[in-house]
Amino acid sequence: MEIILEPWPWYIAGPSIAIVMGLLVYFGKSFGVSSNLRTMCSIAGAGKYADFFKFDWRNQIWNLIFILGAMIGGFVAHNYLSPSPGIHLNTKTVASLSALGFTNIGASYLPESIFGLGVLTTVKGWLYLLIGGLFVGFGTRYAGGCTSGHAISGLSNLQVPSLIAVIGFFIGGLIMTYGVLPFIL
Repeated sequence: MEIILEPWPWYIAGPSIAIVMGLLVYFGKSFGVSSNLRTMCSIAGAGKYADFFKFDWRNQIWNLIFILGAMIGGFVAHNYLSPSPGIHLNTKTVASLSALGFTNIGASYLPESIFGLGVLTTVKGWLYLLIGGLFVGFGTRYAGGCTSGHAISGLSNLQVPSLIAVIGFFIGGLIMTYGVLPFIL
């Protein structure tokens, strides 16, 4: 008997996220992935050099465990619960990506030309990582959190700054996708 694996439908995944967010609100916790970097820096002793890292990081252990679970869950989902590594894309999307120079489009969820380990052997790949990391790091601090913190946790708590941040994330993503990305690839 062949087992056919499909992604979880919205009516399972969506309420699951809502239940987790409800539990976080109930226990007075706020969710965000970028806050883990602050916690890890604090654990490593960065509080000696910057006041930003001076806080009781032990209260954030649950968030580090959550991220570890997300990584393990991603590994399990990718390697054991995905029907195939490839995806079906619209022919217009394939044509657009081909025009940008991508190859093996749809063979995997992430293009090897950007996310493969071979990128680490090129100057262009290291520049992407360095400049992209600086932009993401600056944007995360400037916005007071990351996309997951604002879009999931902040919007769940009806926070207006999170709504503004999410609108900014979408506008920035559109500008990057249609205005900048075609020129840097």
